[in-house]
Amino acid sequence: MGSQRAVPRRRRAAFVPAAILALAAVACSDDGTSSPTTVGDTTSPAPVTDEISRGPLAASLTCDPFDERACLLPWPNDAFTDADPTTATGRRLHLRPDTTPRNADGTPIDTTDQNRADGFSPMSVVLALVPELDVAASGIAPSTDIGASLADDAPVVLLDTTSGKRLAYWGELDAPAPKGDQLLMIHPASALPEGHRIVVALRNLVATDGAAIAPSSAFEAALEDTPEPPDRREDIAEVLADLDAGGVGTDGLHLAWDFTVASAESLAGRALAMRAQAYAALDGAAPTFTVTATSDDGGVRRVDGTFAVPNFLTGDGSPGSTLLLGADDLPERNPAHPDYVADFHCVLPTAPAAPVPSIVYGHGLMGSRMEVDALSFAASLGQAAACATDEIGMSSADIGNLVEILADLSRFDEQADRMVQGLLNQQMLGRLLNTADGFVADPAFQDAAGSPLVANGETQFVGNSQGGILGGAASAVSTEWQRVVLGVPGIGYSLLLPRSSDWPQFATVFDAAYPDPVDRVLALQLIQLLWDRGENAGYTQHLTADPYDGITAKQVLLVEAFGDHQVANVSTEILARTIGAAVDEPSLAPGRSPEVDPQWGIPEADFGGSLPALLTVWDFGTPAPPTVNLPPTEPEYGQDPHGAGSEEPRVLLHALTFLLTGDLADPCGDDPCVSAVLSGAG
Repeated sequence: MGSQRAVPRRRRAAFVPAAILALAAVACSDDGTSSPTTVGDTTSPAPVTDEISRGPLAASLTCDPFDERACLLPWPNDAFTDADPTTATGRRLHLRPDTTPRNADGTPIDTTDQNRADGFSPMSVVLALVPELDVAASGIAPSTDIGASLADDAPVVLLDTTSGKRLAYWGELDAPAPKGDQLLMIHPASALPEGHRIVVALRNLVATDGAAIAPSSAFEAALEDTPEPPDRREDIAEVLADLDAGGVGTDGLHLAWDFTVASAESLAGRALAMRAQAYAALDGAAPTFTVTATSDDGGVRRVDGTFAVPNFLTGDGSPGSTLLLGADDLPERNPAHPDYVADFHCVLPTAPAAPVPSIVYGHGLMGSRMEVDALSFAASLGQAAACATDEIGMSSADIGNLVEILADLSRFDEQADRMVQGLLNQQMLGRLLNTADGFVADPAFQDAAGSPLVANGETQFVGNSQGGILGGAASAVSTEWQRVVLGVPGIGYSLLLPRSSDWPQFATVFDAAYPDPVDRVLALQLIQLLWDRGENAGYTQHLTADPYDGITAKQVLLVEAFGDHQVANVSTEILARTIGAAVDEPSLAPGRSPEVDPQWGIPEADFGGSLPALLTVWDFGTPAPPTVNLPPTEPEYGQDPHGAGSEEPRVLLHALTFLLTGDLADPCGDDPCVSAVLSGAG
């Protein structure tokens, strides 16, 4: 179910590179040039002297002295929070503007919106600069051996103090950065549990020359109880006590700190509040809609139109708008522009034997609703109808604004907020498919005798690529569908982007605006805090279990393309672990994966029982992906299999059968799912 385009053997571009290049000069600075910044400048800005009650970081300090490379290291870090008894976690982020990465114009990233959160992203990457670190010699678990991260003597410990359990992860150095300035990046193997407090410990680290790496002077002073400024001895007393209780002593300890993961209220509160207001306004009715065009071709009818959705964005909701927030930091409907006018495009059979089920479709990266035409095959067979609306915030209409945002990430709320409105738009589209006064009341959705072509109340969801990264979020807040197919999906854009073959097109602007490699990594972490509100990272812990109030848990099929160039397999598998998916085994033929245990931590599927979620791995012959945070490229990594599922009949049959019947059958029996469609032999 991967690509939405009709050219499966070529990678679908995210968008035309020339469009970015043409705007890059304008976006980087006012005069079309970019002023240089000094890479590696670690000078701390002047301390903040405001009166806000501090968290663990002393009022005399602006930066955490434990890692001198950048103010916000180590990351994430409760040193950059305040105590707040009004939040679900008891904390609130306090990321001060004089501590954040600055773009080429010298503008720091404004964190006003991030500071509304009560913790850090569930998809946070744990970051620290460890000089001359040899990851392999230190024994830090790589992505090919995640299980090693839970060894008693593992050099990196992620201790969940809320549950008392250690968390699995993999570690790597930031591959795009120059040697000597590469951050240690620790990626949790599943999304971090919402609302939990995590303690990080780095110990027994080895340098490239084989020597033990000493802790920073500030951390050593804290360990030795030396009253040497900057003093953080009292700050880490609880951290050390937690580690001791978890069997981690101070011998060989290089660095330790703690952080709090944002709560469900903080992550999904905006979308849920908007949803509640929207449904209350409908009072059981369907949204108003207008059909603007219809056409019939080969047994398939295409219908275009618009529909009204309660608008929570400024102005008319166009690119550049942001959510209108009330005193409680929750969105309020725009009184001047109460409705957002969303576009829809549908494909449906012209003469089915009976009204057919329908699909709400989520499109690909920076694409549009028109990609739902990829599901015309289901309509032509008389099996299903499908409708889509633009996933605003990350649609083709947002490209121009996105280029400007990449040059100044203070504006990232313009993208993230439209994404939240986009989740609501998809709910209202589902509502139109599910109600008698919705689409079926219009002749465009009826046959010549006036009978409906679409069956009310039988709507499901399919999201591919970007639609699979946002689709778990849309589904977790939905009462309009129960079954969900996420094709070549992932979780956490800050993890995905550097590993995606689509990213270099975006990086043309981003790298020029943020030339310091450490700043780039931190900048992606800062915007992940906002991205959480519109993508899987902020919602999937409530997708197949622990659903939000009034919403049922969903049944999910995940489709992975081995060696995917655009959505990294490691991200798909984090998503699978997070939602409790089982994997169809054997997932790959022996020797195909460099991993010690492919799909580590994902249990084998029992097709004789009930499966809340299933991961199927399809092998199209592409080489295994890079084991570092770099994108795979052709020809070294073969043809991109990202969209190959749309050419494989067994993928389509498996997905359609599940959508129509709820049956998560074994698509390949006792063999791995192997397809030759990329070679042309299938």
